[in-house]
Amino acid sequence: MDNFIIVLYIVAFAMFIYGLMGLTGPKTAVRGNQIAAVGMAIAVIATLLSVLHTQNWILIAAGLLAGVLLGIPPARHTKMTAMPQLVALFNGVGGGTVALIAWAEFLDTSGFSNFKHGEEPTVHIIVGSLFAAVIGSISFWGSLVAYGKLQEILPGSPITLGRAQQPVNALLLIGAAVSAVVIGMGASGEGVSPWWIVAVLVLAGVLGLMVVLPIGGADMPVVISLLNALTGLSAAAAGLALNNQAMIVAGMIVGASGTILTNLMAKAMNRSIPAIVAGGFGGTGVAAADHTGEHKSAKATNAADAAIQMAYANQVIVVPGYGMAVAQAQHAVKEMATLLEANGVEVKYAIHPVAGRMPGHMNVLLAEAEVSYDALREMDDINGEFSRTDVVLVIGANDVTNPAARTDPSSPIHGMPILNVDQAKSVIVLKRSMNSGFAGIDNPLFYADHTSMLFGDAKKSVGAVTEELKVLS
Repeated sequence: MDNFIIVLYIVAFAMFIYGLMGLTGPKTAVRGNQIAAVGMAIAVIATLLSVLHTQNWILIAAGLLAGVLLGIPPARHTKMTAMPQLVALFNGVGGGTVALIAWAEFLDTSGFSNFKHGEEPTVHIIVGSLFAAVIGSISFWGSLVAYGKLQEILPGSPITLGRAQQPVNALLLIGAAVSAVVIGMGASGEGVSPWWIVAVLVLAGVLGLMVVLPIGGADMPVVISLLNALTGLSAAAAGLALNNQAMIVAGMIVGASGTILTNLMAKAMNRSIPAIVAGGFGGTGVAAADHTGEHKSAKATNAADAAIQMAYANQVIVVPGYGMAVAQAQHAVKEMATLLEANGVEVKYAIHPVAGRMPGHMNVLLAEAEVSYDALREMDDINGEFSRTDVVLVIGANDVTNPAARTDPSSPIHGMPILNVDQAKSVIVLKRSMNSGFAGIDNPLFYADHTSMLFGDAKKSVGAVTEELKVLS
């Protein structure tokens, strides 16, 4: 039976890796996800087979049932606009689960002093469990804050303690580390009080809150990716302590991929990960003014004028942002693009690495509308084309098109790579109002002479433009 369980785990590992390879492209992503899900099911079965002699089958069944009931309905019914929140929440649940496993192991072994019914506790068991407790708790509570900011239950702007923020964080980290050391030292004797593990979990949890609360909304995609990596690492540590190969391999895959993605996204924002963790930016919106300090106003347009501009263009670039997600306008955009292409206009889509509120948010939305993957262009590939583009249609993408990142050293996003939308011959921006984006920073692009604003719900605005294009056709 032991050998059979090992074989099942190896099959599960292979399916995890093969499924992850499928996520590299939209054509294979669904199949890759399904393969990885089957691999996880095999890993669960293998784990259940390893505890055939347990007396807690009712408790295990209750846990599986609770997971199914709490996991499947949100996954099936959550709209794409709320997918970042769901990702943050599910990731947090993973971290919280690992922290609870570490707590349970502590209680079951009287503080790791009689691990596995009299066996001498080893360093990897103690360190793995305590590392999982700290990182899992940070990930859980940090993910809840990320969820609250994305759901707008909490303000998207940074919530800080001012100068006391970093000292408080340091004290919390030191407190959690000291508590863990006390537990480790007590494991070689008769154990320690259960309150020490509670101290580890509480201090780490508060640290998770205090780390994510000061991070502004514009950094949320990076934060989600970072917390996902932390959850993976904590799961791998717990697997090491429990001698569970499935948790080790799955955790390392999640931790490694999440770390790579976090680093890539931080580079796309020209920000270091320590700078993001130290506190994000946001809530610093200012009114636009020219070099003389005179206040400037935006120029409004209508659907008919926008349709005329695009109908007589050689190339149109669509820049999607969170506004498209909120309005669920991707299908309307696809219909408009199809009509333009039928009239000889070349349509492309410019995708910024951190557009939206989670990694790949815009890619998923456009794939849902069956937009050709060949029409999607990454920032580095399309930035050189804006200067020879007739019309750029910006749909709710505020921060990733802000030219202040290049021109204003005082801007919080100065140095961040952006889409060079301002270099196009004409820019049409679809927004509900003149409110600043998720980072809370005003965009001088809106007041440029070659920019016009089409106000209203993005889906309705694009639909109105499409109707005007039909008339012109």
